[in-house]
Amino acid sequence: MDISVLTAPGLGSSGPLHWQTLWEQQPGIQRIEQKNWDAPVCADWVKQIEQAVAAAGPQVVIVAHSLACIALVHWAAQTKLHIKGALLVAPADAERPSFPKEAKGFSPIPLQPLPFKSIVVSSTNDEYTTPERSHLFADAWGSRFVNAGPKGHINASSGLGEWPEGKKLLKELLHDWNTL
Repeated sequence: MDISVLTAPGLGSSGPLHWQTLWEQQPGIQRIEQKNWDAPVCADWVKQIEQAVAAAGPQVVIVAHSLACIALVHWAAQTKLHIKGALLVAPADAERPSFPKEAKGFSPIPLQPLPFKSIVVSSTNDEYTTPERSHLFADAWGSRFVNAGPKGHINASSGLGEWPEGKKLLKELLHDWNTL
């Protein structure tokens, strides 16, 4: 099976009711597995992203959530591989004072433009970052910014089910941007 989408869950992974897990039931969508979801080390997560992208190829789109968004921008700053694009949902602010101590190496957050098309989706009431920080990330990364409104951390607790709005954004990234 050809993989066109890789999902990258955040701290603790994405449980059975998370939209990422629901999306993974479709052909062509596969999760980037991590060896340690609960005490992550950024370098290890970056290595797993590198391996997954190498296997999937340059036409893949990565759908990252929370801490995986930050791991993805670290990956983008050092890889020689290419991807088609990324949907960066609810990027966790690894520089905030209350950032989990068990997660290592995620700060400072790279603030260079990403070498691929990207969309940052933010909520107005995300407990892991502010809308202002998410907008700053989007601007620095050269990403389109989407304000999803009051959706919490845009996770299973947000009650989004398959999150149709997110699927629409993913479809934009999967299609040729020159025709949009």
